[in-house]
Amino acid sequence: MALHRSQKLNLLRLLVLLTVTLAGIKFFFRGSFSLDQQKDPNRESSFWGKPGEPKESAKPQDRSLGHQDTKALAPKPEMRKDPLRDFSATQMRLVHLDLKGAPPKVSYLEQVFPLFSKLGANGVLIEYEDMFPFTGELEILKSPNAYSEEDIDKIQELAELNNLEVVPLVQTFGHVEVFHLGEGLDSKNWMSRNGGDVGKMYLSHIREVVNFVASRAGGQQVLLWDDMLRKISLTTIQDSGIAKHASPMLWVYSSDFDTQQIGKYIAKYAECGFKTIWFASAFKGTSGPAQAWTPLQGHLQNHLRWLKVIQSMAATPSIRYQGIVLTGWQRYDHYSVLCELLPVGIPSLAVCLQTLVNGGFTDATRKKVLDMLGFQSMQLEKSTCEGNGAFPGSDIYRMVEQVNDQLKDSVVKVLEQESSIKGWFSPYHRKHLFGNPRNMESFGSKVLKVHENWETFIQTLRSHMDSIYFSDTVEEWMEENVNPHMDRLREFVRDFKEILRLNARPKTL
Repeated sequence: MALHRSQKLNLLRLLVLLTVTLAGIKFFFRGSFSLDQQKDPNRESSFWGKPGEPKESAKPQDRSLGHQDTKALAPKPEMRKDPLRDFSATQMRLVHLDLKGAPPKVSYLEQVFPLFSKLGANGVLIEYEDMFPFTGELEILKSPNAYSEEDIDKIQELAELNNLEVVPLVQTFGHVEVFHLGEGLDSKNWMSRNGGDVGKMYLSHIREVVNFVASRAGGQQVLLWDDMLRKISLTTIQDSGIAKHASPMLWVYSSDFDTQQIGKYIAKYAECGFKTIWFASAFKGTSGPAQAWTPLQGHLQNHLRWLKVIQSMAATPSIRYQGIVLTGWQRYDHYSVLCELLPVGIPSLAVCLQTLVNGGFTDATRKKVLDMLGFQSMQLEKSTCEGNGAFPGSDIYRMVEQVNDQLKDSVVKVLEQESSIKGWFSPYHRKHLFGNPRNMESFGSKVLKVHENWETFIQTLRSHMDSIYFSDTVEEWMEENVNPHMDRLREFVRDFKEILRLNARPKTL
């Protein structure tokens, strides 16, 4: 049975993800297996390792989401000379860069980092994914467009120049197949042998990651998405001992989340022994898996809710609020298409950061945002900004707005003017359209003009995108947001030109 194109793509994506996952597992646990263990099936499996025991064979690149110095992810760690900085008294505001989709060129980061700092950020959370210059056994994970080691050095230099702390996010366990933990045979055998549950098994691995980072990174702190921690009992978390070197990152992206429920999670983590806690909001990438335009009002409301949570932290003095990550997801997951591009999300980022900096979104805050972005006014409910804009990528912001608002409607209007090509050979059209050269010429002129204008516009947009993104990103975005409409218009124009060539007479069959 033939597979649909989308089915083939999903199957290919599944195979790629499986290959990546297996490669990662092989690397992370390559020191856990030996020939002796394989020969003796009754011997205690060390798949999860002994509690608290770091893997000596693991490389420095095996880092989870960690709060660390801007030099800590340099490809040659032995070259780092600067001591780690102390951020214990600083409330961090990190901008999340999700590089598993539409990774920007370093030249664009050079332009946008100063804006991040100006808007109120003091750090960036970089989710490298396949853009990190992996070597050796992990080289299979590297994208053809991956940053070079020199690029990573440059990114860290740019961040330091703009007073932005770099926090690397490298997948270890957080988003790699955790939802199915406990369903496989190895997991069930582990739980049977160790008298544990899924939570205990999860923490047995997390403890290894945390201890690995703590032992090799000079006292750096690990940040953990708190998805799984919410479900695990307080006692189990306490017994794991991870609170000494880790902090939970409590995330909610909705605009109307229950702040009281968040307070309960905070109280739980405080009782677990965690000394600090992080929050994660969203400035883009959470309002729809194929969203092309960022809704401003919803993201603003999300941050106003988080402000209430931050202001209520005095109720749990045993745990300290360390910072917030403003996430900007580029894909919902590895199988999904692109969400809003970074330049499209910058006005939302500006609104959200300034809301956190100023403790709310007042008229004065709005004016600051408009001045920094080069806009005259802003309609939050309509998610629009008036004015040309004067920030890195503002040309793309404006052009994507036109694609989002006008392209589909423009094409539909043209196609509906004369029903369809097949209907053109009706007696009515032979008499009134084809029989009247002026009508034919007038209609054709309008169609060709609309097509020409859009082709020129798309070419200009492509040129602007090429300056920021790699070619695969540009092609993917065009395929999802432009081609479905332009291809219909192009086909219409081809058929129309063929009719003109035939002098408005149908072909003889």
